[in-house]
Amino acid sequence: MAAADKNFVGLLNGLARRTYFAEEDITNEFLKQELFPDLPQEEFDALLKKCDALMKNIVVADMDFNQLEAFLTSQRKKRQGAITEGQSAAIVKFWKSQKSKIHDILVDKSRWNNKLKDLSWRIDFKSQARHVSQLNTPVAIVEMKFQNPRNEENVDTMHFEMDEKQLTNVLQSIGDIEKLVEAYGK
Repeated sequence: MAAADKNFVGLLNGLARRTYFAEEDITNEFLKQELFPDLPQEEFDALLKKCDALMKNIVVADMDFNQLEAFLTSQRKKRQGAITEGQSAAIVKFWKSQKSKIHDILVDKSRWNNKLKDLSWRIDFKSQARHVSQLNTPVAIVEMKFQNPRNEENVDTMHFEMDEKQLTNVLQSIGDIEKLVEAYGK
């Protein structure tokens, strides 16, 4: 891979780090100085705009590698603003190394609710109750830990009990959900 194409990969990585990984210290000036110091400012701005547009199209579509090849082929055939073979190879190299990372970040950013971090449970027998008939009946003690996607250090814990009837209802609901997922998955 030629030096210009390696710098093109570097430009894509820099834009991704700034756009998706929130590294705000990566500025246009920094990218120009580090990767294309000899390129006139106007040409660098055009290259930056082209890279940004290409990357956004690829990321928004979450392209697999067949889609990426078709997209890059169409971009190489353009009359104006076409990409070179080397730039096309650089984009493929970039996407192979960053696809899953960018995908995971976008999924995390799109999540607005807390996520279940941990679930634990045990079965106990009641040793205290309002009515004697409730003594020594089995109960499920459940502990759920939820993590805030915006602040991973913020973990909320919820404890609750379920008697046999409540547990049966929950298991039935989970079974219904499982059947729906299987039906839509086919």
